[in-house]
This record gives sequence, structure tokens and C-alpha cells, in this order.
Amino acid sequence: MSPRSPSVNAELRRRSRERLLQATVELVAERGYEATTLGDIADRAGSARGLVSYYFPGKRQLLQSAVHRLMHMTLASALEREPRTDDGRERLARAIDAVLGLAVDQPLLMRTHMAGILQAEGFVRCPEQQRLAALLRDTLERYGSRDLDADYPLLRALLMGAVFAVLLPGAPMSPARLREELFQRYGLDWELGSPP
Repeated sequence: MSPRSPSVNAELRRRSRERLLQATVELVAERGYEATTLGDIADRAGSARGLVSYYFPGKRQLLQSAVHRLMHMTLASALEREPRTDDGRERLARAIDAVLGLAVDQPLLMRTHMAGILQAEGFVRCPEQQRLAALLRDTLERYGSRDLDADYPLLRALLMGAVFAVLLPGAPMSPARLREELFQRYGLDWELGSPP
């Protein structure tokens, strides 16, 4: 039996990491953060417990990477759905709707993610977050941004604030109202994206 090629090994590592990220999203959405252990995640992913530590320095970083992956996949799906378009206004509307949709559809997961960002470890920059950032930056560029380095952090902050407002225990805001505010801010017509 010949040894595996470096490309085969890289693909196996990628798949293993992806399974861990998916298992994290599933378990935290089902059980919550505190009730989910790294062992549970490894078991759900069909991986050895040591692989979790190999890929991620801790559970908080694993969760942030997993949620950034989910956000990236959700945003990519929204941007590429039919009818496909390069229209920057439509793509920005879809991006806003995708992020607000995650807050509505995955409240426990997104609340846990937002709480984690506010912890001492803060915001984790990981490959999944970089892919998400690239999609949002591309969306802003197509929308017509003349200063991506200023406009991207603002859009990210506005989206994070909207997610927080949807999920605020005891005083949540209506996603439709937040959508209206964001659409007004960016001059988007209500009919764009996926109107509620």
C-alpha cells in the first residue's frame, strides 16, 4: 500500500475540520453552549477527541469558527440563489436578509455566538470568518462602495447590532423593523432580497 499524497491528506484534514464545525453548530443549537462538550462534538463528527484540540485552541474558538462557517454558507447560498444577479443593491439586500434570517432561525446558536464575541477572548479571526468577510466586502464593492476599508466594518457592526437587537432577551426588536432601518440606510427598495 502506497502512502497517501499530500493533496489527499490535505483533503482529509479539510473534511475532518468541516465535520467538527458542522457538529458544533448542530449540538450548540440543540443543547446550548454549556451543555455541549468537546467530546460530544468529536463523537458527533466521528472524530478523535484529540483532533478538536489539533484544529482549535478551545471550545469558544471552535464555536465562533463554526458559526462563521454557517454564516458564510448561508450568505453564499442567498447571494447565488436564482435568479442570480450581479446587481449590488439586490446582493446587499440578500446579505441583510440572510443575516437577519439566521437570528430568527437559529436564536440559541446566534445568541451564544454574540455572547462569545463579548467575552474576554473577543472576536476570533479564522479562515471561516475571512471567507465571510470576503463575501461581505465583495457585496459592498458591487453595491458601489468607494471605501471598503471603512464601509465593511460599518456594515459588519450594523449587522451585528441588528442580530443583537433581534435576540435581546426580554426586549427583542422586530426583524422587519430592523430590516426597514438597514434598507433605508443603504437606500434599498423593500422588494429587494426576501421581503418578510
